[in-house]
Amino acid sequence: MATPMEEDLPGAEAEAAGPAPPPAAATGGDGDGENPAPAPASPFSDSDSDSDDGGEGGDAADELRIQALEQALQEQPLDYESHVQYIQCLRKSGKIEKLRAAREEMNKYFPLTPKMWQEWTKDEASLRPESFEDIEKLYECGVQEYLSVRLWRDYLDFVEENDKSVSQCSPSGLTKMRNLFERAITAGGLHVTDGSKLWEAYREYEMAILTIIDDDDEEKAKQVQRIRVLFHRQLSVPLVDMESILAEYKSWEAEQGNANDPTSNFDGVPSNVVAAYKKATEMYNVRKQYEDQLSNADASDGDKLEEFLKYIKFEESSGDPARVQVLYERAVAELPVSTDLWMGYTSYLDKTLKVPAVLKSVYQRATRNCTWISELWVRYLLSLERIRASEEELRHVFEQALQCSFPSIKEYLEIYLTRVDSLRRRMADGLDFQLIRQTFMDATEFLSPQMGTEDLLLLHAYWAKLERTLGNDLAAARGVWENTLKKSGSVLEVWQHYIAMEIETEHIHEARSLYKRCYTKRFSGSGSEEICHAWIRFERECGTLEDYDLAVKKVNPRLKELMMFKAQQEVKVDTHVVPKETTGSDFSQKRKSSKIPTKQQPPAKKKKDNPPNSAVLSDDHGSKEQISTGHVKTGEVSGEKTQASMEVNLVDGSRRENTASKESKSNFYSDKCTAYMSNIDLTANEEHIRRFFSDIGGVTAIRLLRDKFTKKSRGIAYVDFSDNEHLEAAIRKNKHKLLAKKVSVARSDPSKGKKNREAGSFSKDQATSGDRGETAEFANRPDKEIPKDKPTITGKNTFAAPRSVVKPLGWTQKDEKSDVGAEELKSNEEFRNLLLKK
Repeated sequence: MATPMEEDLPGAEAEAAGPAPPPAAATGGDGDGENPAPAPASPFSDSDSDSDDGGEGGDAADELRIQALEQALQEQPLDYESHVQYIQCLRKSGKIEKLRAAREEMNKYFPLTPKMWQEWTKDEASLRPESFEDIEKLYECGVQEYLSVRLWRDYLDFVEENDKSVSQCSPSGLTKMRNLFERAITAGGLHVTDGSKLWEAYREYEMAILTIIDDDDEEKAKQVQRIRVLFHRQLSVPLVDMESILAEYKSWEAEQGNANDPTSNFDGVPSNVVAAYKKATEMYNVRKQYEDQLSNADASDGDKLEEFLKYIKFEESSGDPARVQVLYERAVAELPVSTDLWMGYTSYLDKTLKVPAVLKSVYQRATRNCTWISELWVRYLLSLERIRASEEELRHVFEQALQCSFPSIKEYLEIYLTRVDSLRRRMADGLDFQLIRQTFMDATEFLSPQMGTEDLLLLHAYWAKLERTLGNDLAAARGVWENTLKKSGSVLEVWQHYIAMEIETEHIHEARSLYKRCYTKRFSGSGSEEICHAWIRFERECGTLEDYDLAVKKVNPRLKELMMFKAQQEVKVDTHVVPKETTGSDFSQKRKSSKIPTKQQPPAKKKKDNPPNSAVLSDDHGSKEQISTGHVKTGEVSGEKTQASMEVNLVDGSRRENTASKESKSNFYSDKCTAYMSNIDLTANEEHIRRFFSDIGGVTAIRLLRDKFTKKSRGIAYVDFSDNEHLEAAIRKNKHKLLAKKVSVARSDPSKGKKNREAGSFSKDQATSGDRGETAEFANRPDKEIPKDKPTITGKNTFAAPRSVVKPLGWTQKDEKSDVGAEELKSNEEFRNLLLKK
């Protein structure tokens, strides 16, 4: 994006600094804005000479270019560069009406740079000199978007030359012009390097007024004093080249008959002016080092931002809000899309100035420049509420915010919640509760498809609370929770909040009904036990003895089932688990290539190759005979589970892409160019991660680890890159934010852990032994040598046992001797549900 202060650079430097400047024929003038009359005429007159040189072919090419840009803007109205190029083409071709419409359309979406405003106003002044009021409005819009001393000078000159009341020096004209000069001084008079240009223009205007006063000595004396005050005011402001200003003042005083010694700096200068001048000089000397750093034309935007932030911090410590504001205006004019500057500027105004007109102006410009920063929109809404803006204005800003593109769904949620907060606080002003209800409904419809469980719970808990407290509608509050249960019925917190609401409103029967509905549900972690104990505690505190006995009767068997399931799950827990970075589908692919040679051997040979005491636990004879006896060792449970998983994959994929599978294994899991990411937001998916690395490129694959039951992200991922160069660039993004959360990025190095050593010992002869070292270790021991702390599974109790231990219904010895078919183990989830029902 163009730097808005580029027009302040002299001549060719300004053109060099601008983005995609128009051709020489479209630039016109001398480039510095000092000759407003001839400059704008050249873009349109020069287009004729261009057409003479290029002939009809050049006109046709320009027309095609214009049509292409019009089509592009219809499809992408927020494409900044297309807007700029479209305006340049129209300005070159001389299509006045289209050019005016194009500029207005661009200004609807984006703030224009001061250079664009200068071109626009000068073009209009040359084409429609009679439309003074319209051009004056353009200047007003331009000076309010960015601080530009040059644009202010053009504005002052235009009014002075074209406003009849000003040019005739009527009382109303004098007042209007002086008010305009005072506005210019307020906006840029403290600009250390350029502010003196505005002071000089102001003095020259007042001196011109002095020359036309002839006979009225009293009026003349007043005018002389007015000029003197201007000199005194300027000498008290730290500006560049203050010595020449002092010399000019002494020379002017001498012309008025106040003789002074030119060789003495302060001869004839009032003492109070001398004191103010010395203080201003000291202030300038302190600030000179910062100004010198900012004047470096070769500095990058990053360096400029750093220097501006240092300068701003210094000015804030000095305690002059006006100087801080002017410096912020200079900074955002140079770096208009810097989030740090706009965030700092708005925060400073909220804390220090608190002037409604200034706050509205700055927030409006901040959100137009950085539309994608949700926090700016949130602050904007809060600021409008503080200054007691109307509901219509608040709603308009809220709707504008929702039309922007934010990086994550959480930011849209924050916008909605801020809107609800504002409506809730202003209910006393006579607002209808239906506004709050409609906002929640819109938020649910807009956000639910992409919202995580935590955010969904936050939104609906707030909604239900307001329905009950402000809306006085308990049925509506229950409806909110019932709808939430349809979407997230497996989330413990949803039930807890729903039950808590019923208890808080003393609806004991309804709360008990909710406990009965959810105590048998499967919740993550220890949630199932928690809800059971919560029901018992609820009946102890709120129910009768019969209610308590009924709860105990229902809960105790459930708790026993959960304890049994937990104990059997511990059997499967092993310190040498499959590497975390290997997902379910990747695991089966990883095993296929090693299992295939063994699968192709005849059964007799396989039996011979796997002796009874071998550590290979998953051979078709030994392990299955041990399972049929009803007494299974710890290692055998793990090995058999691995065997089942491997054979299912063999049935599905042994006949296809054998070679491709091996190549995929070596390339995909070698981790030679792999980044390990952690602390990832649980709502992030693979596409978020791909966009996170889009600026460096080179991503070939993404493996986001998920919980095997809930299928939710575990906040860990492995990202493969095409080469080390891209990997190093990815590692440099360590501690950068993904969905407003800092993520850790490091090189994946499996050789440093036990997991890789286990994988390294995996060979074709041991392909069916699984990845768990402990399995092989205990397979060679007799039962009595197995440590006591290693539980075993005995008897006929098969509830929640490992899937590799429990045989499907209808299983026979014939099925045992044959290969495990894909039909029986195709759907592990259906099988687990069948066990749970038993």
